[in-house]
Amino acid sequence: MNFTNAFSLLSDYAEPYAWFPQSASTFSETNDWLYNWITYTCLVFFIPIVFALVYFSVKYKKPKGTKAESNVAHNTILELTWSIGPSFFLVGMFILGARAYLDQRDVPDGANEINVQAFKWGWTMDYGSGVFHPELHILLDEPVKLSMRSTDVIHSLYVPAFRAKKDIVPGRYNYMWFKPTVANERVSDAELAAAVKETKDLGETWNYDKHQFTPDGYRFFDLYCTEYCGTNHSEMQTVVVVHETLKDLTDWISANSVRPDGTPPAEYGEKLYKNRGCAGCHSVDGSKRVGPSFGGLYGRDEEMTVGGSVKADENYLRESILYPKEKIVAGYQPVMPSYKGQLSDDDIYSIVEYLKTLSSGDAAK
Repeated sequence: MNFTNAFSLLSDYAEPYAWFPQSASTFSETNDWLYNWITYTCLVFFIPIVFALVYFSVKYKKPKGTKAESNVAHNTILELTWSIGPSFFLVGMFILGARAYLDQRDVPDGANEINVQAFKWGWTMDYGSGVFHPELHILLDEPVKLSMRSTDVIHSLYVPAFRAKKDIVPGRYNYMWFKPTVANERVSDAELAAAVKETKDLGETWNYDKHQFTPDGYRFFDLYCTEYCGTNHSEMQTVVVVHETLKDLTDWISANSVRPDGTPPAEYGEKLYKNRGCAGCHSVDGSKRVGPSFGGLYGRDEEMTVGGSVKADENYLRESILYPKEKIVAGYQPVMPSYKGQLSDDDIYSIVEYLKTLSSGDAAK
């Protein structure tokens, strides 16, 4: 973020010197109007008071050593006016603010529900029928209810463009809703193809900040965790994509539900590695992150925290994905969430096949 964008109060990308990021929900329209009304009302009182203070300070200034004089007078009408008059504005601010707050708490009937799992340090959106994805995809002009839970510590889901935020407390379900009013566009096929080729040539994971669109070519709104949740809290980010039509949304869900016909398992496993948040904790170049590197992992003997070692074969990798706290590698903390129920057998098989490609020699045979 450059200096000019620092003027945005909500710390999201915006036009240079914009007061707020783009408004893209019914909440943002209401909250921005209310914020502006309160700000300008305060200025109406603040500016005359400051000028009056300066004026009277100069007018009644006495030379040093001059004896003070008392000019205290009482004016009942004036005192009632400046005491009671502003109270109407204060009551109005409370009523409008309370109405806006309660509107965000009351989920409308018929809202489209999406389950959200928060964990250190990623997000999983459950679209039903076994479809999981780290990105949040929703439909334009349709209310959306998020049923959220945390598997470890407290998190907080925040979408600046929607002006919507809600803490996610572990041990309970937490709910929020919003209604998007702006759809995200798709970039041209040529622009998407160039970005995909560049990412593949560099051997990197998809860079949302650099490209400003998803690997599927959609522009997006940012989604952050705004509750400090550990050393990699700042990396707990994903995106929100608002689809203009139901067909476009269902097509995207269908494309992400199963391995496409003809796609090799290892290739699909690499896609899952990048899309399901694995890359945030496991490198592929041998560097140490939150978890062990996937580079050269398959076939390697891993030292355990309880002593002894385990060979990283298919069964060990599968167990580590479904029950990550059963066998902890020495030097790492048991912080990985379970993906049981979130990955199909074919998904796990594809990931294991991808891990084999990251090992060389006899280990991968």
